[in-house]
Amino acid sequence: MSDTRSLPKLDVDLSDPGPIPDDAIETAVEIMRSGRLFRYGEYGSTGNHAALMEKEFAAYIGARYAAGVNSGGSAIYLGLKTSGVEHGDQILMNAFTLAPVPGAVHHAGARPMFVEINANYHIDVEDLARKAAVSDAKVLLLSYMRGHIPDMDRVMAVANELGLTVIEDCAHTLGADWNGTPTGRFGNVAAFSAQTFKHVNSGEGGILTTDDEDVAAKAILYSGSYMLYAQHTARPSLGVFERHKYNIPNCSMRMTALAASLVRAQLPLLEARAKLWNGAYDAIVERLRAINGVHVPVRDRRENYVASSLQFSLQGFDNPVIDRFIDLCDGAGVSVKWFGRLEPRGFTSSYADWGYAGGTQDLPVTRTVLQGLCDMRLPLSLTPGQCDLIAEIVEGALHLAKAGR
Repeated sequence: MSDTRSLPKLDVDLSDPGPIPDDAIETAVEIMRSGRLFRYGEYGSTGNHAALMEKEFAAYIGARYAAGVNSGGSAIYLGLKTSGVEHGDQILMNAFTLAPVPGAVHHAGARPMFVEINANYHIDVEDLARKAAVSDAKVLLLSYMRGHIPDMDRVMAVANELGLTVIEDCAHTLGADWNGTPTGRFGNVAAFSAQTFKHVNSGEGGILTTDDEDVAAKAILYSGSYMLYAQHTARPSLGVFERHKYNIPNCSMRMTALAASLVRAQLPLLEARAKLWNGAYDAIVERLRAINGVHVPVRDRRENYVASSLQFSLQGFDNPVIDRFIDLCDGAGVSVKWFGRLEPRGFTSSYADWGYAGGTQDLPVTRTVLQGLCDMRLPLSLTPGQCDLIAEIVEGALHLAKAGR
């Protein structure tokens, strides 16, 4: 057992998502009292929160169309299917991501071809170009993992040169942008998440956005619209559905009216939330950069992030030291996830754990980066004093871990 007696204690749950806004609770109660939790009214729309959410979300992102579904992973799956991905296709994707992303690829019957990441947790553009050249992959599934946005000018230049369709996984970048362009506006399709630990909290939910009318119509049909697609408001014209309605199966992955109402209430809060998250992130990162052996990537000035979590790398330490460090932090109230564990734990797994998705691929650079990669959530409620305390605990725990205590 590691000795935490010399460490201060943080009395904050870093996984605390914060309360649902009062107006959202009131609306949710009204919906529950009506019993109309389904997104469609059989004989016409009846206070269609899902359709209203889609319209408001599309406007927020700047997209023409949006479709609400039951998870971010479902939105990625729909992005793949509506982009023409077929059974056995190879999908280029960055190796640093979370399990629902290769899960969506597997769900679509495709095979991931993992692309290396660099020390800044971004997709390696040179490796992307190499692997696109030696494969038959036509799709790049780009995850902005934990909110880290790569140089999108370079990524899109390579994708366009190679003729790749880009699907953006924006689960961690709602409200973020690259040089003024919101994430979700670079590729042909984007997928967002409304899971509890993301930027808006509906418990679980996802949104697909696109400017492509055929993608939008197919996504709505796949999601389970039956023949009630006219009740959508962020949709293409009804004539587009005529081209697809007899060929697209109903996969029953609709977002409920209840979840949609929670998303609607939180969209106007995103700007204020981003300031709170980024304030805490910047304060902690400034302290962490002064600790010997801790690396925090310096973000590009063009990257306007929304940091609901924080990542740093421990460099020059073996697994037993990092293991002790994690235990010490946990014992002091700072819950740190570690992507370098030999066995996956909780939400944290890596490409090497995904045997169903080609986890045996050789990715030496990614393996080295993940070996020391640590991750913590940032609740909205953190105070400046608590931010200082988190950094103090990280520094103290690393000192004790190195000493073998």
